[in-house]
Amino acid sequence: MDKITDEIRVLSTTAILGYGFPIESFKEGMRRKPHVIVADAGSTDPGPYYLGAGQSFTDRNSVKRDLSIMIPAGLKAKIPVIVGTAGGSGGSPHVKLTIDIIKEIAKERKLNFKLAVIESELDKNIVKIQLKKGKVIPLEPAKPITAKDVDESVRIVAQIGEEPYIKALNAGADVILAGRSYDPAEFAALPLKQGFDKALALHMGKILECAAIAATPGSGSDCLMGYLRRDCFLLSTLSPARKCTTLSVAAHTLYEKTNPYILPGPGGALDLRGTTFTQVNDSTVMVKGTKFVPTEKYFVKLEGARRIGYRTFSVAGIKDPVMIENIDEIVQKVKDRVKDNFGTYGIKNFYLDFKIYGRNGVMGIFSGIDNRKAHELAVIIDAVAPTQEQADTICGFARSTMLHMGYEGRISTAGNLAFPFSPSDAHMGAVYEFNIYHLMEVKDPAEPFPVRYIKINGRK
Repeated sequence: MDKITDEIRVLSTTAILGYGFPIESFKEGMRRKPHVIVADAGSTDPGPYYLGAGQSFTDRNSVKRDLSIMIPAGLKAKIPVIVGTAGGSGGSPHVKLTIDIIKEIAKERKLNFKLAVIESELDKNIVKIQLKKGKVIPLEPAKPITAKDVDESVRIVAQIGEEPYIKALNAGADVILAGRSYDPAEFAALPLKQGFDKALALHMGKILECAAIAATPGSGSDCLMGYLRRDCFLLSTLSPARKCTTLSVAAHTLYEKTNPYILPGPGGALDLRGTTFTQVNDSTVMVKGTKFVPTEKYFVKLEGARRIGYRTFSVAGIKDPVMIENIDEIVQKVKDRVKDNFGTYGIKNFYLDFKIYGRNGVMGIFSGIDNRKAHELAVIIDAVAPTQEQADTICGFARSTMLHMGYEGRISTAGNLAFPFSPSDAHMGAVYEFNIYHLMEVKDPAEPFPVRYIKINGRK
């Protein structure tokens, strides 16, 4: 690694590990001599299923492809490779999956290196002890939880800050693989270890976490380079097809935030009220003026998921303009018929929903949306019940009822729905919900996140 003095260079490979990146962009990034290669691997955007089920929402082969490029390049350049939120959700199964991939790569490429693994899945007893002490508080709009909520969670992860990453770097890890992380932490760790400004390091990490999504045209599968200096940082694209602009970088700074000026995280918040964005050249933007405001107490964010049932759904098309005109009334009649049919049959605790695409399938949960008329609709019949068999029953009965439901003005007595698939019903399996979305106070930022080291010897 080059001696770090007044600039540290961070290569962000892709928006999420497994989303891929052009090899030419990566090579250009390596030509610029980065001090660290980093990729974030997770998100809560795909919902709670992957945390609860212990499965990755990114394809295993795609993750292996990305790591097969990143790890050998990092070892050759003698710079660390860091991956945060392994497997998409960062629980123990997700970490294990990624360790297996790394070992496969090492064996195939005959690589030797020191792997640091940072776990983030918490023992439920730890959470219950802190809850009893009043040290677990809701993150709005979440509600207060009880010990029962903790017990019902399939697994709970906490977001790792930069401190455990720094610990692993100090121990000489060549590759660092971590569980659920505060997204900027893995990008800021090496700069903070080297004494660079915390606010600028975290702000740069906040943008680098999504790589070229912060460029224009944005891409979730392209690289981005960050240059952190003592009083500013620069962001630059690595593909001639993209540019960083003040608008694209400033807009991504606000990404997924409710407050445009204060960006909270473990141990404090970024204050953007004095931040400036300056265009340096066609592909590079300079950012200055961000401040870090520490909190009196250190909190980590908890994410927990519990299983609530099993899902079956059916997709169908509707063309009849009379049915389209009366779709709300028809849907309600179907719901009433299902409830009546199974109210005495024993399937009482079920959820049935109809998502109507072409009218309000996306925005229907919001009030005051214009329900404009369409010449065709797609309907998704969504049933969730305590067992898969019961979900199949509810969905199947709702589908057949809607298929042959009579309505005023109906002329044909043939089916009302056109099904694009046979069989028409899809069995989706277990359904999860986030039941813990809270903050937990900790004394030591590194204590909940044990670091272990694995000597990888792929040459044996």
